[in-house]
Amino acid sequence: MYELDVTREFSAAHHLKGYNGNCAKAHGHNWTVQIFIRCAKLDEVGIAFDFKILKKELDEVLATLDHNDLNTHEAFQDKNPTSENIAEYIYKFLGSRINTENIKVSKVRVCESCNSGASYFEE
Repeated sequence: MYELDVTREFSAAHHLKGYNGNCAKAHGHNWTVQIFIRCAKLDEVGIAFDFKILKKELDEVLATLDHNDLNTHEAFQDKNPTSENIAEYIYKFLGSRINTENIKVSKVRVCESCNSGASYFEE
């Protein structure tokens, strides 16, 4: 089994509804997103998945989040745009575009600071 990962960043604002603390107020983060994919076999060139394509796919989903108020994003109308929920959203979005019989998004990690982050994966 092979595992590849790509890391990108985006900036966005959010607030947490129902939270008792400073995060209930509008604030922003420079988020870091790391996506992991697993692949059972390599192609004829010896590549599991082209990094260029992986970066392009991740950049496309992050473009919908970058420099926006995440609370107004369609994916977060019924849930808070927490690191956990952002990771799940990116995981499912990319999985619908990348997953094949041989390739699967295995995990997405979203960090709102260099010391705090959340991952989403399915078993």
